[in-house]
Amino acid sequence: MGKTAEEISNIDNEELLKVLNEAYAEEWLAYYQYWIGAKIIVGPMRTSIESEFEEHAKEELKHAEWLAERIIQLGGTPVLSPADWDKIAECKYMAPENPLDVELLKQNLASERCAIKRYQQICEMCHGKDFETFEISRKILHEELDHEQDWEDFLQDIKSGKEYTDKR
Repeated sequence: MGKTAEEISNIDNEELLKVLNEAYAEEWLAYYQYWIGAKIIVGPMRTSIESEFEEHAKEELKHAEWLAERIIQLGGTPVLSPADWDKIAECKYMAPENPLDVELLKQNLASERCAIKRYQQICEMCHGKDFETFEISRKILHEELDHEQDWEDFLQDIKSGKEYTDKR
């Protein structure tokens, strides 16, 4: 971390780097969860959801890039081994063992909710103390909230379609 950055920061850099590395690992796990889900998904909403999974995978990868850059700026090193990602992540990878569209949506909804808590934590940790990390985490939080809404909307659409079909 640069001298001026150290002077204006009022945060435990070691603790912040630990949390940022956890988030970094979680983003890679989320990336893979979306990427592989897009490859194996089945079900009536497959086509629509597959493209959304691909888009979300790209966004999770972008989040990992932002976090890696910030970790390095703060004098840290991003987690170097993929084998360590699951060890330090609180938001765990959920293998898509049931490739049905509804099941993958539910898994990814749970993952997004965990991510929302993570970025809320980082925002609270950095608010008024580390403006750059706060802005990065706020930006990621905004996208994670959008992701959650996307999956809730898809699940509601599927439920509404089923209810309509059942009434006929």
